[in-house]
Amino acid sequence: MKLVFLYHPVKDVKESLLFYRDTLGFEEAWREGEHTVALSLPNSDVRLLIEDDEQGLSAGGVFLVESVDTFYKENSEKLEFVKEPVDIPPGRYAIYKDNSGNYLRIIDFTNEK
Repeated sequence: MKLVFLYHPVKDVKESLLFYRDTLGFEEAWREGEHTVALSLPNSDVRLLIEDDEQGLSAGGVFLVESVDTFYKENSEKLEFVKEPVDIPPGRYAIYKDNSGNYLRIIDFTNEK
């Protein structure tokens, strides 16, 4: 598992983009539609991902795994998944909780191969 994004749910992507880009100086790396923007963090390979379509879930890490489906199959009995694997443009995505109730997101880039 490798940390690739810090996920921050926001109320308004446009307003938050102004804050992170114009106030803090982060650079826009890419965007997916009107609800998701990735920002480059200075001196880091990790990106900040702001999104306004997962309201109610807390901030946390997004970890790259080789296969979300394999991870899910191997761990679904011992982890509490709150979002089962779904398709997203670069691959697959799922969310589970740790034993303290923190949300951990996993992603793979299987559609980019």
